[in-house]
Order: sequence, then structure tokens, then C-alpha cells
Amino acid sequence: MAELLIVDNDQLARREICTIVKESKYHFLSIYESSTVQRGLLLLKQSQPSALIIDLSLPDMDGIKFGRTALQLYPSLPVIVATQLKMFELAQDAINSGFSSYLLKPLSKNELIETFDRVLAPEISSELNMGTNKRSGQFLSDIKNPIESTIQYIQMNYGEQLTLKGIADLVYLSPSYFSRLFKEDTGMTFVEYLSFVRVQKAKGMLRLSSLPIEVIANNTGFANSSYFATAFKKIVGKTPSEYREQFHWKSRASLKADSGR
Repeated sequence: MAELLIVDNDQLARREICTIVKESKYHFLSIYESSTVQRGLLLLKQSQPSALIIDLSLPDMDGIKFGRTALQLYPSLPVIVATQLKMFELAQDAINSGFSSYLLKPLSKNELIETFDRVLAPEISSELNMGTNKRSGQFLSDIKNPIESTIQYIQMNYGEQLTLKGIADLVYLSPSYFSRLFKEDTGMTFVEYLSFVRVQKAKGMLRLSSLPIEVIANNTGFANSSYFATAFKKIVGKTPSEYREQFHWKSRASLKADSGR
């Protein structure tokens, strides 16, 4: 959904990545940050980002183990390591674990952007096409992991009309127990999470397409454009039109700067 999650307990390192991203052609990415794996896992489940950047020296879990956990949840997620550790064994572990890249700090702007070009651009394009075409993927419920199954189902079918009872039935739980379990695991109610996912998907469409707002509202599961605008402003702080104009203005400013060189 055109989001980037950074899990690194070094605030300066996170700030460096944010600066590189904001000054690049990937400035449209929404960036989430965490200094711990515990918080990072929560953000990962809530937003299911387009890419994950991790340090290997994390305070509450080994970075390799965290990356593997992330890939167990989302097998197609690009995992990018950014670390000061130059040990061959760690790089080999990262590659064998299925990570997408192993970068050394201090980060090179060109190297990071080239990595994004390789692993992130195709992911964003795929997400945009999925949202525009409203295609539903195959879903298999895992009764041992009902909330993970629910998150997967919502990510695949956010454009459909989803209800708490309907989802609870899919994972074989009573609505009341499912509701309590979902809030404990994600930090949000089912309705809050569903709105959050739909708005995040809509943000990507607003940034990366010229689709009318009414069409985006429909494609992301909102009953009408008025309700879409209300939910969007509550979460983002701007209306869909204001949000789109913000990024289109940045694009126009960038083009103007390039033409003046």
C-alpha cells in the first residue's frame, strides 16, 4: 500500500532514511518507524507495508529472526537490512532467509534508491493494479492463527462489503470473542482496522493515479464518497482532495526544478 516500515533503535539512522526517501522520487511513501521489534510487529500487522527496513542490532529480538518472522507473515514482503555489521555470516544468513538486500551504514543514497527501484517499484505497481481492478486473491483460513488469517483476508478483500460477523464466521469464532481477540492482537477494533486499511489503500491510489475520488471510494470499499471523505480526514487529517493535491504539487515542483537545471 505504498508504505515503508523502518525498525531500528538508532533514531539518527531512521531520520537519515526518512530524509533520503523524502528527497527522492519515492517521497510519496508513508513512513512508519519503530525502535523495537514488539512495536514493529504491531505496525507490520496494522499496515502491511510495501517494504520493511531493519537493523540487525535490535533491543528485543535478533534482526535476522525478526525478518524471518515478517516473511512468515507476509512471504512477498521485501525485507531490506541496513546495518553496521560487516560480517559475511550475517549477510549469508540474510540471503538464505530470503531478504531482498543487505546494505551497510552509513547508507548511500544511490544504493538505497537503487534497492527501492529493484524491490519496491514492482510491489507498488502490483498493489495499485490490485486496488484498481478489485481482484480478490485465494484465501485459506488458519484456525490456529485467526487474527493473521483475518488480516490477510482484509488485505485481499478490502474493497468488498465486510462485516465483523462475516469475518468471525470465516475464522470459526463467535463475534464477541473474535472482536476481543482482534483488539488485543492489533491494538485496533475490527472497524477501526478495516477503515485504516481502506484509507491506506486509497492513499496509494490518490498518489499514484488520476482516478476520480468517487471511483477510489468505491474501489476501497466505502459506501459513498461522503463517508470516504469523513473517514479519510479522521485518519489522515486532510480530505482526499487536499491529500492528492499535496503530492501533485510536490511532483510539479520537482518537474519545475528539473527543467530549470
